[in-house]
Amino acid sequence: MHFQRIEDLRVDHDKTQLEIAEYLNTGRNVYWRYEKGVREIPTWAVIKLADLYNVSTDYLLGRTDDPAPPPPPKRR
Repeated sequence: MHFQRIEDLRVDHDKTQLEIAEYLNTGRNVYWRYEKGVREIPTWAVIKLADLYNVSTDYLLGRTDDPAPPPPPKRR
């Protein structure tokens, strides 16, 4: 599955594939495969990218057009 938003967010933030790969502690080729949908992106990487770009994981995965991250959980 191709996740265009991962590439779009990277470009919008003026980051290179190498910079994001280093942030994820992986190789540039591996990250390129995530962007192009050649390799399935692991959950931990989706979460780290959502944190980096301050968006929701659902936005990254194309499940919503609202980029806002969810509110923090309420404390009891």
